Amino acid sequence: MYELMIKTHFDAAHSLRGYPGPCRELHGHTWNVEVVVAGRELDEIDLIYDFRELKDQVKKILLKFDHKHLNEVPPFDALSPTGENMARFFFEEIKKILPGRVFLKKVNVWESPNACITYYND
Repeated sequence: MYELMIKTHFDAAHSLRGYPGPCRELHGHTWNVEVVVAGRELDEIDLIYDFRELKDQVKKILLKFDHKHLNEVPPFDALSPTGENMARFFFEEIKKILPGRVFLKKVNVWESPNACITYYND
């Protein structure tokens, strides 16, 4: 089994609806996103998946959130923009773009160097 991981980031602000602390106020993060894919088969040039292609595809998904107030951008206009909800949303969106020979193992969303949420299917 092979695993491949890419890292990318975007900058955005959010406020946590119903949170009983300071994070209920508007604040921003540099969100670091790690995507891990896995597979047993290599392609015709012996890659599990092209790093550049995966990173470009993930960046397209994240672009609509970059330098935005997440609470105003679907789906987070209706869904609280927690790290948990973002990790699950990104996972579901990234899963749609992968070729059949690889599967999405997990998505990590870091809101700071010390705080990360991971979403994966078990």
